[in-house]
Amino acid sequence: MGVSKFNWKKMKNIQKLHRVLYAIGFGPIVGRIILLLTTVGRKTGLKRVTPLQYEEIDGKYYLGSARGLQADWVRNIRCNPQVDVRVKSLRLHGQAEVVTEPARIADFIEVRLQRHPFMIGMIMQKAHGFSKQPSREQLEKLAEKEALVIITPVTFSEN
Repeated sequence: MGVSKFNWKKMKNIQKLHRVLYAIGFGPIVGRIILLLTTVGRKTGLKRVTPLQYEEIDGKYYLGSARGLQADWVRNIRCNPQVDVRVKSLRLHGQAEVVTEPARIADFIEVRLQRHPFMIGMIMQKAHGFSKQPSREQLEKLAEKEALVIITPVTFSEN
């Protein structure tokens, strides 16, 4: 089975929809799997909002970057790790850490597979050509090209 080329233009349209859904009050519903990450643009200094899938683990927010260190939001964090997050009905300010160690990224993917076996299994199959239950070796190989961001909340407020 061949690996399909990911359609980033389609993803931008989906991201716009997520921002709109948060704006019109659907954050508590959309926020079960999507948060809004606000970074400061590394070139412009302007705030940039990116909807991203996440996992909350031990009070921290974990974000995977399929584009690795090349994703604009990751590049922004590397220049300024202070971020704002809107998730469900919460707003928080946090400190972001970029992780590139394949073993830690593979651990994160395993958590995602356990929590969302159908959705993540389909991504593994369609986007990467793996079975829906890839081996640890496959996950670590995939993780070599990806990045992980862990956000530690500093302050919270309700919307």
